[in-house]
Amino acid sequence: MESFGFTFFQAFADFIANWWWLLGAICIAFIVKQITGFRPEERLMALLMFLYFFLVITSFWILKPIKKGVFISYIAESGFDWWGWQLQPSGAEQVAKVMNMVVAFAAAAAFAFLARSLRRQQLTYIFCGFFIVAYVLYGFVLDSPGGATAWSFYLFGDLFSTLMVVTFFAFLNDSVTPDIAKRLYGLIGLGGVVGGFFGSSVVAVNVKSSMNPSVWLWVCLGIAVLIALIAMMAGRLVQRNPPPEAVPTDQEQAKPQGSSALEGARLVFRSPYLLSIMAIVGLYEMVSTIMDFQFTDTVFHYLGDDHYRHSPRVYSFTNGVALVVQLLLTSFVMVRFGVGVALLFLPIAACLGSAGFLIVPGLLLGSFLNTTDNGFSYSINQSAKEVLYVPTTRDEKYKAKAFIDMFIQRFAKAVAVGINLVIATWFAGFENVRWLSLATVAILLLWIVAARYAGRVFAEKERAAAAPA
Repeated sequence: MESFGFTFFQAFADFIANWWWLLGAICIAFIVKQITGFRPEERLMALLMFLYFFLVITSFWILKPIKKGVFISYIAESGFDWWGWQLQPSGAEQVAKVMNMVVAFAAAAAFAFLARSLRRQQLTYIFCGFFIVAYVLYGFVLDSPGGATAWSFYLFGDLFSTLMVVTFFAFLNDSVTPDIAKRLYGLIGLGGVVGGFFGSSVVAVNVKSSMNPSVWLWVCLGIAVLIALIAMMAGRLVQRNPPPEAVPTDQEQAKPQGSSALEGARLVFRSPYLLSIMAIVGLYEMVSTIMDFQFTDTVFHYLGDDHYRHSPRVYSFTNGVALVVQLLLTSFVMVRFGVGVALLFLPIAACLGSAGFLIVPGLLLGSFLNTTDNGFSYSINQSAKEVLYVPTTRDEKYKAKAFIDMFIQRFAKAVAVGINLVIATWFAGFENVRWLSLATVAILLLWIVAARYAGRVFAEKERAAAAPA
């Protein structure tokens, strides 16, 4: 079974290497078909935001296996021993995920502070500039990383996804109406899925080549420059035809005062609707973190040093699934059945994946945990979740979203890490990892309740926005 699992994902990576042009042609045909169905004034905006999201997620999926590989290889060689506390690489990675919570809190505070006076493309300029400087600095040290480089680069990789994805969707959600969002987000979300598929496949195909990790950082630097240029064009387009601002309720009109780090928190805890979005994001992060721990521990248990080759191939397969879901399901489900139904696909897939691994905890099903998670997370769930923010106020789009997607996301991840570390420390041995799937099932039940509530309230807000004044 383990040999079959390794061969399966290797065969898929080889397939992509030979048939990438066919998949690209299918995506281009779909994009053309979608764009021609939009209103003339929507087409350019949809295309620009498609490219923006494509480039952000391409960078993310280039960075993800590199930061993970550099970190795990360093820990495997040097070990993790903190005052007698020793962990395997998968356990040490959980500690790094807890550290990410502190970084995320600082990032949320910075984002909220900047959002007081900046929005849309202006925020993109700031964060692209920051990451360009970081790419240059890491480019000179990543090929021979010490402890400080391995740990900080792992945190840096997560910071990229934290800031750039939130910045993109704050920009997008502040640029459309709910009706437009349901039609455009399928295509725009496809940009992220294609970016993930492209980014992870490029790394998987070239992982055996002589390209050092630092070379990929110079690629990411060039991508960051392109993102800033696309944001400039999209920002000018929105300024010519801005969407109407959502009218805040009496409760929302009393703007939160005090620390910028807490403004978003005050907005969230005033609104049951935002609380339901927070639950969806937080519970997803808990499930995803547990499943990723199971995936990492399974791969390292069965393959050892071959994890560096296997993980990128799994990511490539996962993004292939996400591509199919986004092409065939996302727009169709959101327009035909509503956002609430679209929000249920991921928790159901996660249930199936966890049940399978609980029964047969081998390499194949352990690898499929990544697929059942990210194959739906970066496609239909991402698009549906982001549409939920469209009928909210400007402060909610920027400050509340930053609090949820940065701090709550990392806090929930830290809680899941605690669960993982209990298993790794007190119930040592790979045979115990399967039982974490019981925790995911319990969490998924709460997630489904929150998703149903959020979908129902969104439908009410959508009808209110469409009603004649």
